[in-house]
Amino acid sequence: MKKKVLITGGTGYIGSHTAVEFINSGYEVVIVDNLSNSDLNVLEGIEKITGTKPVFYKLDLTKDEEVEEFFEIEKGFDVIIHFAAFKAVGESVEKPLKYYKNNLFSLINLLVEANKHNINNIIFSSSCAVYGDTSDLPVTERHPVLKTTSPYGNTKKIAEEILQDNIKVNKKMQVIALRYFNPIGSHPSLHIGEKPVVTNNILPLITQTVAGLRGQLKVFGNDYDTPDGTPVRDYIHVVDVAKAHLVAAERLLKNKNKSAFEAFNLGIGRGISVLELIKMFEEVTGQKVDYKITGRREGDVAEIWADPTLANTELGWKAELSIKEALQSAWEWQKILLNK
Repeated sequence: MKKKVLITGGTGYIGSHTAVEFINSGYEVVIVDNLSNSDLNVLEGIEKITGTKPVFYKLDLTKDEEVEEFFEIEKGFDVIIHFAAFKAVGESVEKPLKYYKNNLFSLINLLVEANKHNINNIIFSSSCAVYGDTSDLPVTERHPVLKTTSPYGNTKKIAEEILQDNIKVNKKMQVIALRYFNPIGSHPSLHIGEKPVVTNNILPLITQTVAGLRGQLKVFGNDYDTPDGTPVRDYIHVVDVAKAHLVAAERLLKNKNKSAFEAFNLGIGRGISVLELIKMFEEVTGQKVDYKITGRREGDVAEIWADPTLANTELGWKAELSIKEALQSAWEWQKILLNK
């Protein structure tokens, strides 16, 4: 009997790549998404890769009646993977209530139904943003969760607290929070990739600039206390991130977790500056990036990268694809988008 997984935000960037991994591993996948930052064509891409088109519901998780109705129709989930959230750091600074309402109400409504329908395995899409503006690098999971620098980051911090509080009353529930650093790249098939409506993410901004879809790329700040003055991040191929969700699900289903709430960092363990990433992109693709230095962007931290040792040893997951592979695939994906 196939295990059944619900993927919220499953037509989004990381969600769609994760759906591919689960379908290819024999799971029955159901996707819900409100399509606010994605489109239905993603389902065709998933089908081209896997041979299977996942069941899809257009659903607003912030509306409790819609969520309740959905769980009356679709039953028997073994795992819920919760991606659905707004994620643009800069926009969250400008529109904090939009982020608090969407990112927190959706989780609460989901947990209400999970409790009601005895769905006890949850994988939560979290973020390195929960560590705040730390100078203790690389970051391990033992690092305290600090005051975050953006409303987006704060929604992830609060969401983890909501999950932990729910576990205290629902003793059967077990949760793994995967704290991503900076996913980039596209599926090697080039049938799915990053196609955001709203983004602050550096790589689609680079590819869209090179493709002529926007003006000069803005590099936000070159006066940080980093080697070249630009922000430093831990970039990781999106396919490696997607595979971590499959490993996490199997950990929960086989009751191999060590506690009811676990958190793991997903990164490669190396910091790369914005200017380094631009230079690497130019070397890999042969394309020149037209950029200009502007002032700092509110909500950004100077530098952060992961210590992924716990995920490597305890979760049994390790990043395998290179940053150069991610950059090349992102550019190839952008060229495909230009022809659609």
